[in-house]
Amino acid sequence: MTMRLPNFEYVAPATVDEAARLLSDPGRSSLIVGGGTDLFPKIKRRQAAPTTLVSLSGVDEMRGVRFDSAGNCVIGASTLLADLAVSHQVPPVMAIAAASIASPQIRNTATVGGNLCLDTRCNYIDMPETWREASGHCLKDGGEVCWVAPRGNRCWAINSSDLAPVAVALEGSVRLTSVHGERLIPVEDLYHDDGIACHTKSFEEILVELLLPSGGTRATYRKLRRRGSIDFPLLGVAASARFDEAGTCVSARMVIGAAAPAPVRATEAEEFLIGRQFTDEVIGEAAGIASGPVRPQDNTDTGSRYRKWMVPVLVGRALSDLVADDG
Repeated sequence: MTMRLPNFEYVAPATVDEAARLLSDPGRSSLIVGGGTDLFPKIKRRQAAPTTLVSLSGVDEMRGVRFDSAGNCVIGASTLLADLAVSHQVPPVMAIAAASIASPQIRNTATVGGNLCLDTRCNYIDMPETWREASGHCLKDGGEVCWVAPRGNRCWAINSSDLAPVAVALEGSVRLTSVHGERLIPVEDLYHDDGIACHTKSFEEILVELLLPSGGTRATYRKLRRRGSIDFPLLGVAASARFDEAGTCVSARMVIGAAAPAPVRATEAEEFLIGRQFTDEVIGEAAGIASGPVRPQDNTDTGSRYRKWMVPVLVGRALSDLVADDG
């Protein structure tokens, strides 16, 4: 079956201010496009129907990596994932996560901002329009029921970003800009635990850059997927920690992705780890604690039970990675 893009206006502003003005125009139904690797398939499936696409590809100020006066690593939202994957300026875990995304061809087009702002995914919504009409529209598609959890009244489509869990684990922030001004918020606050209203930024706001604090944090990312490339994560676990000279954990962050509409902080496991050394027993107990609140749904290409079983496995491997940094 051939799926074609509908007609729309494509504009390519040269500055963030110009892009913001276009997005605020009430006469347009506009969407931002970076690389378009996720958005264009959604438009083909008629999950989105913009009259105007505002491309950020010509906004040079949104590309590249630099350090600000506070020592933060600042990553422009239009930086290609391919460039991020080989950068020696960004935290190594961010490069590793970028390299795990999709394929070389897609990474050469997809952007950092696009991955952070991915729309939520689900087996029932990521289908052609004719399939969705035949099966019945779900909540995210304008229907009255979530086919993943029909007895509930909310959408369980999942956040499948690989960069988001890592950015949350690193205590990163994002800068958002619109005609109404700019604001800097923690990455964690960019996401809302709702498959439909999955982002807290308004449609007029542009994610301009990602800021990551530097120094003293060990971090890792573990990804579960069916194949070794191309696939979105079935689960993703990002973990970071700081240790004193004796090897005792003084702070920890653990974030589980691709299990809910927003990245999930395993706060109880984080608190458990503080004041402890990462022995096999401590890692095993922390992994069990982290998996407790995670409730994967049957909305990807593997069952929810398998993904639930794999949560403590991936958490355990991630925590072991942090200990292995000693070597």
